Amino acid sequence: MTTGAPTAGAGRLPGDPPGGRRAVLVWSVGVAVYFVAVIFRTSLGVAGLDAADRFHVNASALSTFSILQLLVYAGMQIPVGLMVDRLGTKKVLTCGVVLFTLGQLGFALSPSYGAALASRALLGCGDAMTFISVLRLGTRWFPVRRGPLVAQLAGLVGMAGNLVSTLVIARMLHGVGWTAAFAGSSLAGVLVLVLMALFLKDHPEGHEPEPVAPRPGAGVGARGTGPGYVREQIALSWREPGTRLGLWVHFTTQFPAMVFLLLWGLPFLVEAQGLSRGAAGDLLTLVVLANMAIGLVYGQVVARHHAARLPLALGTVAATAVMWAATLAHPGHAPLWLLVVLCVVLGACGPASMIGFDFARPANPPERQGTASGITNMGGFLASMTTLLAIGVLLDATGDNYRVAFSAVFVLEAIGVSQILRLRNRAARRERERLVASRVETVHVPV
Repeated sequence: MTTGAPTAGAGRLPGDPPGGRRAVLVWSVGVAVYFVAVIFRTSLGVAGLDAADRFHVNASALSTFSILQLLVYAGMQIPVGLMVDRLGTKKVLTCGVVLFTLGQLGFALSPSYGAALASRALLGCGDAMTFISVLRLGTRWFPVRRGPLVAQLAGLVGMAGNLVSTLVIARMLHGVGWTAAFAGSSLAGVLVLVLMALFLKDHPEGHEPEPVAPRPGAGVGARGTGPGYVREQIALSWREPGTRLGLWVHFTTQFPAMVFLLLWGLPFLVEAQGLSRGAAGDLLTLVVLANMAIGLVYGQVVARHHAARLPLALGTVAATAVMWAATLAHPGHAPLWLLVVLCVVLGACGPASMIGFDFARPANPPERQGTASGITNMGGFLASMTTLLAIGVLLDATGDNYRVAFSAVFVLEAIGVSQILRLRNRAARRERERLVASRVETVHVPV
């Protein structure tokens, strides 16, 4: 984010993309791909109990579906970031759509637990190629000052995909059955593939990325393709404190809501809190709606007030910890009002995780944006994967004691907060240095 940075023309930095209607159209196609990817990613969240019955598995085996999906997703983040930097958005997104559509269709037709696992892994691989590509698309088509809002809007549309899972796929499952529900939803992947072929473009005319000069060991090609280039992109991105801070902000803020929506929210509300499946589904929908509303607020606040990033992120972590503590400590079933407040607070987790990218973005030049975003995006998914596994194992070990199992949330939050506090001053100093350097450089750039 570059609030307060020097401007050129109508509030734009020199060389900034113009934005406008064409940018909105192209970006909307990319976001539509992400929207469908989130529908497929979160469809298991409303089908967890159905999957346990269909494949005859316990809690640990059920959590393996989401863990494997997230393991593939997280493991692909840096390779995908490098691919986006090297190949451009359209090629990477196209590959992602093909993979996650095949994964969703395969999940619909899987005759066994092993085949279903393989399908979720394929889905996770395709899903991994979407969000970083959409972030890159936003930086290529919109002025820098619009970055925080554009990123939050992308996250908001993704949460709308979660809403489709909770409202549509859940009803399809109980209306037309497992195979028809998942196979029918996979047609959405075909639709966005056609839209991409017709309308998607990597960047506006006249705003092609600058070629990167070859470096020693970078391999052949103007932009570098060898292992030296890959190592250098990763090392230079990781060396920036803003990238590492972004990763830990994403790690600490995203996972409580992700775990809740992706798998364990419905079983927790039904089995531990005694709600009907319909009432539990309504609360999952509330998390998504709160996420969408809070995302708009966070995007505007961060775009206007540079210093609000860390207080918003840490405030969200604190509120999440307090609400989980109150819910788990309540004797017997928690009252409905408390569950409602918990779900509203969980809705802030997604928008808060987007703040991580607002630390990584100004810390890296354009040719490393994909790599830096990939590193940042690993954070929340590594935390989610760890927590999904911990909850599944603890449920099996304690005879489905959800109070003990969900206490894993506090451990991950404590680790993340300690890293954020360790890195915050270093990242702030480095960001000030880059801002001063950009102001000096702008003086010599003709506008």
